[in-house]
Amino acid sequence: MSTQKGKKAEDASCAYLKKNGYKILERNKRLGRGELDIVALDDDVLVFVEVKAHQQRDASLWAMHPDKCERFVSAANVWLGLNQDYASYQCRFDLMIVTPRKVAWFPHHIEHMLDVIRL
Repeated sequence: MSTQKGKKAEDASCAYLKKNGYKILERNKRLGRGELDIVALDDDVLVFVEVKAHQQRDASLWAMHPDKCERFVSAANVWLGLNQDYASYQCRFDLMIVTPRKVAWFPHHIEHMLDVIRL
């Protein structure tokens, strides 16, 4: 994500993950045909996280079309090739949807969907 809105969504997602015990390893890494928004550890599971921030939740879901999923997996494979220490870890692909609330002072709604892509 390159927009200010996207950066805020990624910041909120990282804060959410940290609060829930994840260790953030990397952010905004462009590799191969795609980009990894967040790479994190959930105990001994390596988690590749795609962050989507749209006004409507459904728009975020539609944005995860097959080509986007292929680019996401491609970037993860390149990352694993460059980070051999994690090559033996179990991997998971998660989606975080950040949707703004109708009232400006109320925090964004964050939905964390685990294991959205199965290989």
